[in-house]
Amino acid sequence: MPRASDETRPAILQAAYKLFRRRGFFRVGIDEIADAAGVTKRTLYYHFDSKDALLTAVLASQHERTFADFQNYGIDLSGGADALIDKLFEGLVKWSSKPRWAGSGFTRLAIELADLSGHPARSIAREHKVLMEQQLETLLAEAKVLAPKARARELALLIEGAMVMILIHGDRSYCTAAAEAAKRLVAGSDSSPPMS
Repeated sequence: MPRASDETRPAILQAAYKLFRRRGFFRVGIDEIADAAGVTKRTLYYHFDSKDALLTAVLASQHERTFADFQNYGIDLSGGADALIDKLFEGLVKWSSKPRWAGSGFTRLAIELADLSGHPARSIAREHKVLMEQQLETLLAEAKVLAPKARARELALLIEGAMVMILIHGDRSYCTAAAEAAKRLVAGSDSSPPMS
């Protein structure tokens, strides 16, 4: 039975997302994506004029989903900054425990496209990371942390660093170490100058 036109684009995006995430942008071909989506190559090119445009659309779609999920993450700030930090890193432990986990797709693709600074997918990855950092800043401000912008930047670094170390070593205890470092930063935040 032919797929309805309004189902085709999301099916291509989902197939491309899974393949790009699993194997990277350069190691996946258009034929493979079309096959995984159950469409012809011609149909794929009808919806996306290039593999670069497809990757950009995949990241834009994932950004919307990830950002919405994070905003609805159910973080209870009644426990203060320490509870927030625990929740974030417990979430990372749970996420990184999934089979075939490969870290942040935004980070991985930005690194894979490092020599293509003008690539539109890199712009989306950058925007995603900026908005996630701003969301952390908002949460830290609500938790009454001093200099929340500076602390959000440091927390983003600790989260990214923990993901990379888990990928390298396969050791989720990096989340515990990063959470403890984050708590020390937050506790000492009254002695650090705010970011301008």
